[in-house]
Amino acid sequence: MSIAETFGKAKAEGRAVLVGCMPAGFPTVDESIASMVAMAESGCDVIEVELPYSDPVMDGPVIQRASDIALAGGVRTRDTLRIIEAVANAGATVVLMTYWNPVERYGVDAFARDLAAAGATGMITPDLIPDEAAEWIAAADRYAIDRTFLVSPSSTDERLAMTLGQCRGFVYATALMGVTGARTAVSSQAPELVARIRRADPDLPVGVGLGVGNGAQAAEVAAFADGVIVGSALIRCVLDAPDRGTGLDRLRALSAELAEGVRGTKPS
Repeated sequence: MSIAETFGKAKAEGRAVLVGCMPAGFPTVDESIASMVAMAESGCDVIEVELPYSDPVMDGPVIQRASDIALAGGVRTRDTLRIIEAVANAGATVVLMTYWNPVERYGVDAFARDLAAAGATGMITPDLIPDEAAEWIAAADRYAIDRTFLVSPSSTDERLAMTLGQCRGFVYATALMGVTGARTAVSSQAPELVARIRRADPDLPVGVGLGVGNGAQAAEVAAFADGVIVGSALIRCVLDAPDRGTGLDRLRALSAELAEGVRGTKPS
């Protein structure tokens, strides 16, 4: 199912989409596949596979630590594509989140081709702005991959409109200025940013990320956004667990709690 279809289905059900994030290869390739499949089975509508990267600009300490573990274990881009294929074959809607350097080194057209062949329906590019994305936009069009760019509370109305015009599938609204990580409260800037996006483009679904860590916060965000994006809180279930079985149990439990949150509130 494509991102657009996933958001459309959730909208018809009167709820938001839950996007759950996990680095590829954390703590191993096979264990990351098991984690992502467990998340999907427990209520995550979309699995955001994160390509581990040594020099992130957006990731907070939890994602950085998990990515470091994956990189130390030898995970590479080809492994990430294999993970995407396995998770997509398990029935999940999959998108990739990656910084731009690995795509450029791989070859933009070849990366888009192989990403589509693996079963991903979209890609989130946190450090690629639409102004510099002509090659990626062309490749994404060629292989029917949805493009997700980021907007933030500091985005001007002009920049907001330009960025939304280049998104397909959904736009990623960062709810606060700073790096990723669960917070004790949802950013007060998030509802206004979503309202600005809706004024600029009423039809493009909006996913809100950065800060959600429990079901109550997921419900709070689902009240005004089309999608709730959760990463650090889910990753911590595995990162802090004393053993693999406990980690999977915690991951399933939090995924179910978050899913209940997004399903209990109708987006406006």
